[in-house]
Amino acid sequence: MSTVTIEPWGEGDLPILELSNEPAMMQHLGGPEAHEKLLVRHARYLDGWASGTSFMFRIEADGEPVGGIGYWPTEWHGEQVYETGWSVHTAHQGHGHGTSSLLLVIEHAARHGDRDALHALPRTDNRASNAVCRKAGFRLLGEVDDEYPPGNPIRSNDWAFDLRTRRAG
Repeated sequence: MSTVTIEPWGEGDLPILELSNEPAMMQHLGGPEAHEKLLVRHARYLDGWASGTSFMFRIEADGEPVGGIGYWPTEWHGEQVYETGWSVHTAHQGHGHGTSSLLLVIEHAARHGDRDALHALPRTDNRASNAVCRKAGFRLLGEVDDEYPPGNPIRSNDWAFDLRTRRAG
């Protein structure tokens, strides 16, 4: 079994976004993005750390970058929560890296965050991401209408994790 770690997103992590932008990996996310959009996303990830508004990480398995994961504050059904999302490169899927990194994000959000819930909203037909949620201990709240990217309607599963269960006393 690989040792999975998460490291704060850095200047040199643009290639992770580029590898994640292949058609097979973007099939549940509206298709590949233009390179200019990847540059904007990369800058947003860096700015999130600098401003404390979002927390994106590089996923590493035995020291090798294999994808990205993070969480950010949002409002969901009138509640202030965090949302999470991830991407594990095709060559590294099926080895538990998504679940392992999500468990690390849960711990980070519980330790450093100020919100009580972490939500994930994978499309209902994204079997792998739904399995990651289940394995990481999220509770399925049901199906919801969503948009991703904005303007592209999708049907998602709403998974939630109660971060209070991971906080000390």
